[in-house]
This record gives sequence, structure tokens and C-alpha cells, in this order.
Amino acid sequence: METKTKIKEVLVNLLKVKPEELKDAVALQESIGVDSTEMVESVIALEKAFGVKLSPKEITKSSSIDDIEKVIQSKFAK
Repeated sequence: METKTKIKEVLVNLLKVKPEELKDAVALQESIGVDSTEMVESVIALEKAFGVKLSPKEITKSSSIDDIEKVIQSKFAK
């Protein structure tokens, strides 16, 4: 499964939104109104889904789908 597709799947299930609501280049806070608690929950869910350790700062700082994908892919490149 493509990284971006898996990220969207995790977030759709967690945040109870429609896939089309998640815009690749728009921050989650702006596109669907994700709050800080939901961002932390998203970090935990993404860590479990990808088997990587993520810093909440990495995800909240880079909070579009495209940015999250880059962070996760960088974990596999190490």
C-alpha cells in the first residue's frame, strides 16, 4: 500500500472524516479542523500503522498529508 494512501486510511478511521475531505497539501487544522488532542491521537495511530517512532512536533509542524508522508518516509530512509 502506498504511504499516502495508508496515512489517509488511518486518519479517516481515526478522525471520522470522508477521504475526499483530506487534502494532500492543506494542513489538517485548516482542512478539517483537527485540534491538538486529535493531532496527538493521529501521531499515535500513525506510529502503530507504520511501526515508526514519530515526534508530535514533527507531525504538528508538518500537518498536511504531503508533509506527514515525507516525515514517515524519512524514518524508513535511515
